[in-house]
Amino acid sequence: MTSISAICMALEDIPAQAGWLSRQACPVIGIGAGACENADVVVASSADADALVLTIERAPIAAMTLVQVLRCVDHLGVDDAMTVESLAYATLQGGAEFRAWLEARNAAPVLVGGGSGEAVISRREGNIVTAQLNRAQNRNAMTVEMRDALVEVLELVLADDSIERLEISGIGACFSVGGELREFGLATDPAAAHRIRSSHNPSRLLARCASRVSCHLHSACLGSGIEFPAFAHRVTADPKSFFQLPELGFGLIPGAGGCVSISRRIGRQRTAWLALSGKKISARQAMAWGLVDAIA
Repeated sequence: MTSISAICMALEDIPAQAGWLSRQACPVIGIGAGACENADVVVASSADADALVLTIERAPIAAMTLVQVLRCVDHLGVDDAMTVESLAYATLQGGAEFRAWLEARNAAPVLVGGGSGEAVISRREGNIVTAQLNRAQNRNAMTVEMRDALVEVLELVLADDSIERLEISGIGACFSVGGELREFGLATDPAAAHRIRSSHNPSRLLARCASRVSCHLHSACLGSGIEFPAFAHRVTADPKSFFQLPELGFGLIPGAGGCVSISRRIGRQRTAWLALSGKKISARQAMAWGLVDAIA
């Protein structure tokens, strides 16, 4: 089956020649059991493929951009891969699908700040630094304030080789519900937003000191709430944790490094399935795939 927005084919019918996938301008969904490098995502049945197509057709440009980015970053180093992701994200920020989501929200974007204490509580004991996300009242959403605080902690770790380990966790009901949706739309200049992601990005910094970082996750880990910690060398999760990439519903792709961090943990095709389907997975499934290293 082929729609305007996706190509669905039995695995045995997908051409095997190198370079075929990169010439396809929409997601390629392989149907069947087994492996196929020339598919963006593999599902077990036609019904599963139909369900993916429905979500793709709600944001076909974002879906196309997602799989194109995942195809590219598979062959790049982390910094170059994150640049590709950021450029693609910036393009979608100026696109019709994201604009339609903003208009449907029917609320002007606002900068969300304040709360009890620092946005990230950091402490040092000997050569170990702990950092706790501290905005329980808004479920540790990744606000500008939160990102700035994480950048400060990570810059310290990068500057001080005597710090042996950074342990990141979250206070409150969950680790993080991801990007603060009330702030979406504040960046009216996508090019300037790309510049900020290139120079002031906690995910880029975490990737550079990943060997010294561990993260413990609990309950909801959505969007950047899993994209950011997935860069860490070790990720543990509470048994009741769950994970989701909802960005396609906004006309966007994962933009906090998830196209890079998550695909390096679970592979390009599973990352595509997570983002295209928008479905949640459990801690048990995340561990089976390698998205988390242990359930603790």
